[in-house]
Amino acid sequence: MNYGALFHATLPETVLEIAALLVIVVDLGLLRKAAAQTRIAVAALVGIAGCGMALWAVSVAGPYSYGNELLLAANGSAIVAQIAILILTALTLLLLIDTTFTRHAGEYASVVLMAAAGGLIISAAQDLLVIFTGLELLSLGLYILTAFAKQSGKSAESAIKYYLFGGMSAAFLLFGFSYLYGLSGSTSLQKIVQESYFASIAGGAPLLILALVMVAVGLGFKVAAVPFHLWAPDTYEGAPAPAAAFIASVSKVASFALLISISTAMLHAFDMANSVQALALNGQPSKAFGVAAPWSLILTILSVASMVLGNLAALAQTSVRRLLAYSAIAHAGYILLGLAFFSTTNLSSQAILYYIVTYGLTTIGAFGAVGVVERATGSDKLDAFLGLQKRNPLLAAILLVLFLSLAGIPPLVGFWAKFNLFAAVLGAGSGKVALILVALAVAFSAVSLYYYLQVLKRVYVLPGTDESPIRAGFVTTAVLVLIAAAVLVLGCFPALLEGWIAGFYPVI
Repeated sequence: MNYGALFHATLPETVLEIAALLVIVVDLGLLRKAAAQTRIAVAALVGIAGCGMALWAVSVAGPYSYGNELLLAANGSAIVAQIAILILTALTLLLLIDTTFTRHAGEYASVVLMAAAGGLIISAAQDLLVIFTGLELLSLGLYILTAFAKQSGKSAESAIKYYLFGGMSAAFLLFGFSYLYGLSGSTSLQKIVQESYFASIAGGAPLLILALVMVAVGLGFKVAAVPFHLWAPDTYEGAPAPAAAFIASVSKVASFALLISISTAMLHAFDMANSVQALALNGQPSKAFGVAAPWSLILTILSVASMVLGNLAALAQTSVRRLLAYSAIAHAGYILLGLAFFSTTNLSSQAILYYIVTYGLTTIGAFGAVGVVERATGSDKLDAFLGLQKRNPLLAAILLVLFLSLAGIPPLVGFWAKFNLFAAVLGAGSGKVALILVALAVAFSAVSLYYYLQVLKRVYVLPGTDESPIRAGFVTTAVLVLIAAAVLVLGCFPALLEGWIAGFYPVI
């Protein structure tokens, strides 16, 4: 095994791990007696510098292969996802600077960087063992971040629930992986989809379906798809605001990048099944079993359930954090619809990447703004936003831009994200099924506008009982303004991001 090539391929992850250790050394070794805000600021800046170095490393790292076993891929979706993860991680670290929920800034920043390293791994993983290693590195970091507000009972409770659900989902995932390995004799995604197809012809179709269901259960938990979503509302509500922003953005980008890799492999197997369908086996017609067919059906079911429950449950929420959690479940449903109707062209993966990158960016801004209100009022309830337009006009304008973008209102970037995704589904899907599902997604997007407007109604329309100013820190304000500006500019000029993503794909 060429360990030099392996180190070269994992250079971005290595840089983040070194930065995580450096944060601990600086914080505990040099700044132990410094003021808390100084320690927080230095830890965040060192972590951001590590993300910057990792961005450079992404440009020089390449794929690692040993024989025919491809462990990590440097394809278009992997590179885009890794760059997005590093940028979003840096933004969440910036939101840490003006907070006071922890005295252990070095440990917090270190855990964030290690979790981000796990996200980088699964974004490019092409092997079951590598996938599981990256997922556990990411997940363990998220459990710790959720519990980081030690003075909050909700934080501890949500972390326990998150941990228990996460452990159970990991067991399901390993169970599915074991069946895939048994059917194919390999842990490589490329070999699995090929060998599983031939195993299904020989009578292994029920085992293959069982394996795919177990894998969908494990990965459905990571993206908070219904019915594996029960951890999300409590986690989004109980975690510190910067940690909730990290969970809602970085982990989603990484997990959906992994699902893109799996769906791509499944689609190749489906194409192979179609090419063999006309052949005869021992004089009998081939009973070719398309691996992608049951996978697509599973994703479609998860998509519809997530869109319906996520949007309807959000209507009844009085906590803005829980509202954002159910909104995230609904958005996961939209993305799963794109994965269910994945196509061999690059348009599907590019549309999904566009969606998860813009959604992650918008969600960080939303949690940052909610965190400011929560620190000022002590609550994240809807009524805490009453009269915000008078208390902080700039923050109110930022919330207006971000929430309307999440609802998919033009000319904001959220509109183009949904437009591109639904267009890709219609382009890949055949018959009335794709049209009906897209119509359902559009209808529930309209439903989502109602609960987003419930927040904005309190911000701009309903009078507030308290008109004392709400002040945000300089760094937090600058980050939120930058995010809102990006959402607006990318909405007015969608080709900027579309062209950047397409640039990482080969011209076909």
